[in-house]
Amino acid sequence: MSQLYIGTSGWSYQHWKDCFYTGIAQKNWLKFYATRFSTVEINSTFYRLQTPDTFSRWFDETPSTFRFALKAHHYLTHNKKLLDPDASVLIEKNHALALQEKITAVLWQLPATLHKDLIRLNVFLQALQQWPEVRHIVEFRHHSWFDDETADCLEKAGIANCVSDANDWPLWELITTDLVYIRLHGHTRTYASSYTSPELAQWAERITHWLKQCKQVHVYFDNDAECAAPLNALKLKTLIQDE
Repeated sequence: MSQLYIGTSGWSYQHWKDCFYTGIAQKNWLKFYATRFSTVEINSTFYRLQTPDTFSRWFDETPSTFRFALKAHHYLTHNKKLLDPDASVLIEKNHALALQEKITAVLWQLPATLHKDLIRLNVFLQALQQWPEVRHIVEFRHHSWFDDETADCLEKAGIANCVSDANDWPLWELITTDLVYIRLHGHTRTYASSYTSPELAQWAERITHWLKQCKQVHVYFDNDAECAAPLNALKLKTLIQDE
C-alpha cells in the first residue's frame, strides 16, 4: 500500500522564527510543526547523538501518526568511511529506541570525497541487518557510485538509494526498493534556493507515479537557509493533493 510523508530536514531553525513559526514560542515549535507535516528528518543527529530523554520528549510532543527519519551520526560515514561498521550501527540503534514505533527510516549520508568501494559498501550493508526494525537509506554524493554494481548491492540488501537533488553533487534517480526517499537540498543553490512552481510540479508528478506503483515515498526539504524548506513542503503537499 502506498504511503506519502512530506516534511523538512530539521525543524528548529532560528531563521524560521518569523517566516514559519510566527507567534509560536520556541518550546512549542515541534508541536506546531507536527500540525503541518506528518514527518521530519532529524538533522541534528548527524552532528551529535541525542539522549534517550530528548527522543522521549519528541515522541510525546507529536501525534501517534507522526514519523521520524533519523540522519545517522557522521562518525561512521565521514570519520571511519564505513570501516568496522557493526559497533556504530548498534550505537545508533540503541540511542533511537526511545522513539519507539515513530522512527521509520535511517539515512546514512556518505561524504562527497568517498569514492566507490564495493567491498566496504557490502560490509556496511551487512551491518545494517542488525537493525531490521527500520528502513535504511544511503545518500551517495560521488558519481563513481552511480552504476549497476552499486544498484545491485542495494537491491539485494533491501536498502534504498537516496534521490538527492542539489547544486553541489549529481542526482542519481535510482529506485532500489519499495521505499522512495527524496532529499531536496536546493536545485540552484544548495541548502538555500527555493524550488520554483514548475520544479515542484515536476516532483509532484514523479511522486504521484511512484505512489501509483504502491511505493512508500518520503520527501524532505533541506533548503532551510532562507526558510524555503517549510514553504516548499507545504506547496508540494498541495500539488499532490490536487493531482
